[in-house]
Amino acid sequence: MSDVHHDQARIVIIGGGAVGTGVALQLAEAGFTDILLLEREASLCAVTSPQAAGLVGQVRSSLERTKLAMWSVATFARLEREGEVKPSWRQTGSLRLAQTQERVAEFRRMMAVAEEAGLEVELLDAPAAARMWPHLDFEAAKAILWCPSDGYLQPADLVAAYQHEARKRGVRFRTSSGVAAIRLKDGRVAGVTTRDGMEIACEMVINAAGAHGYHVGRLVGLDLPVIPVRHHYVITTPTDWIRPDMPVLRMPDGTLYARADVNALLIGGWEPEAMSLDPRSYTLNDRLPPIAEDWPVLANFMEEFRPFGGPLCDQPVRHVFTGWPTFTPDGRFIIGESSQVPGFVCAAGCNAHGVSGSAGIGRHVVEALTEANPSPYVKSLSPDRFTQAPWDFDEARRRAQHVLETYYHIGH
Repeated sequence: MSDVHHDQARIVIIGGGAVGTGVALQLAEAGFTDILLLEREASLCAVTSPQAAGLVGQVRSSLERTKLAMWSVATFARLEREGEVKPSWRQTGSLRLAQTQERVAEFRRMMAVAEEAGLEVELLDAPAAARMWPHLDFEAAKAILWCPSDGYLQPADLVAAYQHEARKRGVRFRTSSGVAAIRLKDGRVAGVTTRDGMEIACEMVINAAGAHGYHVGRLVGLDLPVIPVRHHYVITTPTDWIRPDMPVLRMPDGTLYARADVNALLIGGWEPEAMSLDPRSYTLNDRLPPIAEDWPVLANFMEEFRPFGGPLCDQPVRHVFTGWPTFTPDGRFIIGESSQVPGFVCAAGCNAHGVSGSAGIGRHVVEALTEANPSPYVKSLSPDRFTQAPWDFDEARRRAQHVLETYYHIGH
């Protein structure tokens, strides 16, 4: 039998994607010390985060979510401006296109929320939008909402920037170090055991394990409805007129988003009939099942884009990206410390905001841990809402899928 090795940290973060590394940096910047992040893969940003399209939008239907997105954008811009390792943040702005009068009314409500939050937005006409995206037809849009401070980034570069800045502040990172158990003493977190036998004494564990968030919760006896739901997007072959500084596009009535990928088009959407995984069907040690490319769904994305894209919709597809972002039954993050297991903290169930919202999620974790009376919004994200009342897995999966299916529905 090999010797057991020992280590200690005040805080152990489980998961080295955008959320785990983003939380690590926010904690370090808030003055927390002695933080160790564990990632079971050989490198950070190895599972769900690298599959993200990297879009970052701030226009939301609620003030709280708008402010969270604004915090993330401010963080990305600061890292791009001041950091030694850049997140490849492109502040291109974004165009949100309405194809119905109901959507136009929603845009006006969103503008009121943006004004309250201090976020600059305005309505543009079709010629103004066409100057930003020549060769697209904006006449099908009944309204065009412009947010100049939106943009996109590269998830792997963001994680590298988070890691670099966090490491400068004393955070340690250990890859190829999967978690096997969480040790409790008198009902609270006391340590972590890794799969290679390392015993790490700690006061707090933060569950940022993405699609394994359910399994990490089970290590302390908690059931958390962290449901992986299929998502995919495509990148076309290059064209001679797309440039990387063109604004992000959102077409919510077609449940679509798009952006430039160098000189190609990246386009994805939210499926009307989603597919999910039951996290009980695989274990903490398993890798997620591969996703077959669903060409009827992908072709439908292109057809929904045709009113604006025209011939661009016939551009050959060069690559398909697939992933299992996690969703919750109520469409809200799971953030904060469990009252049932003191020292066990969640940063999970990110509802496709894991990359774009990572800095804001980290800020909410800090608020949950440091404020005697967190905001009503942060309180509403507590894991206690799922662990203090029974819930049904089949219903949770249906509702989590519905969150993806209605991602761009009015009022979402």
